[in-house]
Amino acid sequence: MKALLTNPSMTPPDAVTAPLRDIADIVTVSDGSAEALAEAARDADALIVAVEPIRAQLISELARCRVIHRCGIGVDVVDVEAATRAGIQVTNVPDANFHEVAAHAMAFILALTRGLVAWDATVRAGRFGDGRLGMSLHRPAVQTLGLIGLGRIGRRVATAARAVGFSVIAHDPAVSPEDAAALGVTLADLDAVITASDVVSLHIPLTSCTRHLLDAAALSRMKRGAFVVNVSRGGLVDEVALAEAIRSRRLAGAALDTFETEPLPAHSPLLKVDGVLLSPHAAHWSRESLGETMVKSFAEVARVLRGEAPHYPVNRV
Repeated sequence: MKALLTNPSMTPPDAVTAPLRDIADIVTVSDGSAEALAEAARDADALIVAVEPIRAQLISELARCRVIHRCGIGVDVVDVEAATRAGIQVTNVPDANFHEVAAHAMAFILALTRGLVAWDATVRAGRFGDGRLGMSLHRPAVQTLGLIGLGRIGRRVATAARAVGFSVIAHDPAVSPEDAAALGVTLADLDAVITASDVVSLHIPLTSCTRHLLDAAALSRMKRGAFVVNVSRGGLVDEVALAEAIRSRRLAGAALDTFETEPLPAHSPLLKVDGVLLSPHAAHWSRESLGETMVKSFAEVARVLRGEAPHYPVNRV
């Protein structure tokens, strides 16, 4: 059998790949081009995917593939419906880096609401102690954090935010009021979270239904002076509309780790407005999360190729 690593930079150590090497040859694509991927994938029994798009056309050309595995949480790079039609199992690793992503989101929330970027700029400019900036801030106890999504990451953010004093509301149709209440979170409909929150933080996957969930209309309904935090997927937010809302001072700022186009283009309007804190799709990173993701990824692919049930199925085949 053949297991294909779809990213040439993927170089896991032998100890990680051992469970899979026992049953399959592990091959890496020769380069990052779509052509090289398509050629190498045709006779693969498994694809192990980083960020490369695995679309319907490519899936239709897979003669032997039994599993497409995404090394991480989000599976928006894989056409899951096409894989399901082809009888191919899709899997991921949903629980290896949620600690890091939640911590990153909380760091963003505190950086925005405590004015850390602006404070840093005043010190560097020789203005030590700007009373106007200080008077623009509010203590967490009088602010509401609105979470869109209350899964593994959203729950940890809720717990951390409540620990420093925020009131937390959330929208997640999959969560019961009782489960939310156990976290100290009040469930609300989507519009209520958008309109009532001082910070709106996104913790949902990107789908056809959630693309541009925060569009110009939604952003216009947010509280004046509110913030947006996104550590999920860039397509959830209309970046042009967000930049305009901040430029016009309708919103106070935003902190984003993911973008509609990555790397973020030099012409992005997000780079041209103050009050925006950016990181390069790095919320998931730590030495520990990467190691856990790799170990679980190779074990999961080996499991499927041995004919066993996957631990982390995304679809049903």
